[in-house]
Amino acid sequence: MSTTRLALTLAQSGYDHLRDLETGAVRVEGVELNVLTLPIEEIFFRFLRYREWHVSELSFAKYLALRADGDTSLGAIPVFPSRVCRHSSIFVRADGPSSPKELAGGRIGVPEWAQTAAVYTRALLQHEWDIPLEDVKWFQAGVNTPGRREKVALRLPEGVSLTPVPDRCLDDMLRDGELDAIFSAHPPESFERGEPHVVRLFPDFRAVEREYVERTGVFPIMHVVVIRGDVLEQAPWVAANLYTAFCEAKRRSLERLSEMTASRLPLAWVPSLVEEMRQLLGPDPFPYGVEENRATLDAFARWAHEQGVTSRLVPPEELFAPQVLERYKV
Repeated sequence: MSTTRLALTLAQSGYDHLRDLETGAVRVEGVELNVLTLPIEEIFFRFLRYREWHVSELSFAKYLALRADGDTSLGAIPVFPSRVCRHSSIFVRADGPSSPKELAGGRIGVPEWAQTAAVYTRALLQHEWDIPLEDVKWFQAGVNTPGRREKVALRLPEGVSLTPVPDRCLDDMLRDGELDAIFSAHPPESFERGEPHVVRLFPDFRAVEREYVERTGVFPIMHVVVIRGDVLEQAPWVAANLYTAFCEAKRRSLERLSEMTASRLPLAWVPSLVEEMRQLLGPDPFPYGVEENRATLDAFARWAHEQGVTSRLVPPEELFAPQVLERYKV
């Protein structure tokens, strides 16, 4: 006797730790999962605007802002497909600032104030280098093409100046001397082309980021997996079953990448990097769950609120489906 499985579509931007969900090697109990792999900007735009699929990778800051405003059309599971430290995301002119303190009084561009990466980088400015947000002139524009706009409502702190620039891009503004730095998840194209006028503020960013994670316990979360509210209302069990499957897919990925006898990625030393991350973060170097990420979740919620990305301070327990929290005590 056959059992009907719930048909769901997931959009994600392509990760080895989600690969077994895409191929069907890991199944979601009770679900027939169709996985779309799309560019991340396209996923965010289409899902925020149209809710085109049932389950989606989404900007953590955007989701937090929606929940802070009382939007319950989405729920999340504590699965974090993308985590990136953000000292590496500060780009400056080669003849400009050479240390963080020199950013004080400067002109800094961001693609969106509510971009998750920018929240983390501004937190470094405030809490690591003691530079208040109001001591900087902020500009918002697309990194490489003009016309990018904010996707959520902002409540900027008093004294903070943010100027939208709809007809320029940040890369050109940095080149022309109109900016001193860019805070962006995606590097400016001039940097990717190797043009000499733009460099990273931290050339040896890996050492700086490792020290930061080790000292603070904050391993920045960029994206979260969300589920449409109508799906959770129809089938509340979906959240826990998805969480189980995501965890198993990640476990298999780490097992592959830890294998010493073969290269599962076209890169050298991957198993040693996995071991290095385990020494830094524990047995699971890419943890899901709430308690496993308490330091990061609490810090990000606080920073997003103080920067005006969210209307109130949202505790992590409000963000995630209760079915997962209850079943896994995550």
